[in-house]
Amino acid sequence: MKDRFDVVVVGSGAGGGIVAGELAQRGRDVLLLEAGGHYTAADFTRFEAKATHELFWPIRFALQADGPPIVLLAGRCVGGTTTINTKVALRVHERDVAKWHEATGLTNERGESFSTGDLAPYYQRVEQRLGVRERTDWTKSVYTVEPGFAALGAGLEPVHSYTDVNCMRCGSCLQGCPTNAGKSTQNTYIHEAWARGLLELRANANVERVLVEGGTATGVEYSDAAGATHHVQADAVVVAAGALNTPQLLTRSGLGGGAVGRHLGLHPVRLVYGRFEEPQDAHMVYPITAHCMDHQHDEDGGFVIEATTIQDPIGFATGLCDEHGPLWGKPLVEAARRYRHWVGVLAMVNDENNAAVVTGDDGSERFDVEFRPSEHERLDRSLQFSRDALLAAGAKQVLWSGLASTHVQGSCRMGDDPERSVVDRNCESHAVKRLYVGDGSLVPMTLSVNPSLTIMALATRLADHLEAA
Repeated sequence: MKDRFDVVVVGSGAGGGIVAGELAQRGRDVLLLEAGGHYTAADFTRFEAKATHELFWPIRFALQADGPPIVLLAGRCVGGTTTINTKVALRVHERDVAKWHEATGLTNERGESFSTGDLAPYYQRVEQRLGVRERTDWTKSVYTVEPGFAALGAGLEPVHSYTDVNCMRCGSCLQGCPTNAGKSTQNTYIHEAWARGLLELRANANVERVLVEGGTATGVEYSDAAGATHHVQADAVVVAAGALNTPQLLTRSGLGGGAVGRHLGLHPVRLVYGRFEEPQDAHMVYPITAHCMDHQHDEDGGFVIEATTIQDPIGFATGLCDEHGPLWGKPLVEAARRYRHWVGVLAMVNDENNAAVVTGDDGSERFDVEFRPSEHERLDRSLQFSRDALLAAGAKQVLWSGLASTHVQGSCRMGDDPERSVVDRNCESHAVKRLYVGDGSLVPMTLSVNPSLTIMALATRLADHLEAA
């Protein structure tokens, strides 16, 4: 088995999948390593427990000192979280990027504060490749809740998503798209290069550490599905294992300390459900169909509401809460029996990167978070707004889930200041040459919108830099 490449990429999600695919298409000799399995549309069925086992990382939790734990969800398969996400395609707002320079001193190649203009050409390339389009084919459940938003002086807008016309609105995005309508990095960037023999892909490969000699990254050590250890040499290493795993890999490689693992942003979310008299079948939609952006910015409330959606039955039933805490017994049974009558909205809240990834000397992992009063206020406001909107739309009962995070960002931030960041404006480590980070952990401060499109744009930018280097 070959053990020498131009570039080795660790992780195949929104960042790593694009870096690997882009460089392979340009003739670079690339090895792509993925900790999860290689599943395709032929494997995707709407069996919730099976998909959760095969396609997701085992559930992890961020621990609050003064509150319940926050569920951390991420994909562990070829394509990473892009294989099991909702394909919402939003560019970052200039107000979000303005926070980046303040957080890490990040500038562009001209020494100016980094701005959305520096990402614009990369957004355009990604959007064209993925076929991003506006979705106006709303289902009944969206029209049911729309008057509730209007009653509060807010509006619902169509989403843009990276899906094509083969989307049948079956609602199974979180179990992998069975029609390949959802454009993950797997069925766009990775498979095209892999099928043509331009890219070597090794799934079920757990990378243990980055190999470093004389202050320069020279490759990685990983174990395969059988537990055998392999060493791969490369001229450059790109770590794109996700914001929870990338800092752990760097720490295991002796490259921890400083800002590694710090400033983790969770972009916390909760689902809020309204029960209506008529069946709504909110499980038969493309899960994020519309959104309310009226409160996106911190000064306007600091949250975005996405509608409509609902978890599949297991996740729905195990996460329901009301003002007294988790549901159980007869109230839970009655709620689950009316599953088709519930409409969910997703409340996403701006946070301030006060979480951390902690890696123990024994390799153990821990995720800590301590929300500030301003963050708690946004969480409370987003829940209240969601409840009010559903009740105004005619809901007879409102329940909600605990907090979760699917948009982790910022644990290995990019910036000019080595004290506050891990990599420079070109995503190269401040401490080790030829070692790059290429995933959501780059983002200096949490975005107010779904981050996948921005991670993809940053990855495209990194691929251009590596090609020119």
